[in-house]
Amino acid sequence: MVLYLLYTIVPLAWLLLSTTKTQDDLLSTPGLWFGKSFAFFTNIKDTLTYNDGIFLRWLGNTVLYVVVGAGGATLLATAAGYGLAKYKFTGRRAVFAVLLGAVAVPGTALAVPTFLMFSNLGLTNTVWAIIIPSLVSPFGLYLMWVYATDAVPGELLEAARIDGAGEVRTFFTVALRLLAPGIVTTLLFAMVSTWNNYFLPLIMLSKPNLYPLTVGLTQWSNQATGVGARPIYNLVVTGSLLTIVPLVVAFLLLQRFWQSGLSAGSVK
Repeated sequence: MVLYLLYTIVPLAWLLLSTTKTQDDLLSTPGLWFGKSFAFFTNIKDTLTYNDGIFLRWLGNTVLYVVVGAGGATLLATAAGYGLAKYKFTGRRAVFAVLLGAVAVPGTALAVPTFLMFSNLGLTNTVWAIIIPSLVSPFGLYLMWVYATDAVPGELLEAARIDGAGEVRTFFTVALRLLAPGIVTTLLFAMVSTWNNYFLPLIMLSKPNLYPLTVGLTQWSNQATGVGARPIYNLVVTGSLLTIVPLVVAFLLLQRFWQSGLSAGSVK
């Protein structure tokens, strides 16, 4: 337990302390100790204004990819998971087998085929090269399928149909409320996956104004190499801290739904 806490806390402590240091202090002082001067607010200002404020552009791109990509993936996973869980049709087992196979395939294995397909379609170096692949979430679909199986009683759906409700009305007025914890859980997983997505944007995008934060900060870090390079590690670590803040806020706001979504299966 102690080792786990150290493994979790020490990197965060290093990150927080590093954001308070100047570039010189960052390279000359111990990682887990303060620098000679407190430069936290200066680092934030410089991070947000460096290179004509490109960091804010990267932040906006990341938010766009998360809202459209992760949000769309959650909607599709919810609708498809509910349909697969509550409707019997021919080939249902085959769909389940394909879904499990898709969950087992790592995203990096599909990166090159995806790049070639989008290149042929002329969609590389566009926001759609990131958004469209993000809409497909086999794990999110599997999660909602399993959750909907137990969370939505078939008797309740049948009662709604007897009362005259159509399938669409039944889904939105009855099933959706019961699926809320699972939806939030799926949304959080999709948000984290899209927010931290690095390899796909790296191969799909070459225009800096389309980069998400992950690729953009890596570009800043690479500026420390080469002849005449100007290291800006203090901006990189400050940008890294600013990058995780939205995710922490999202988890704190949705924690209650997330925990209930994860435990609902065992409770039921």
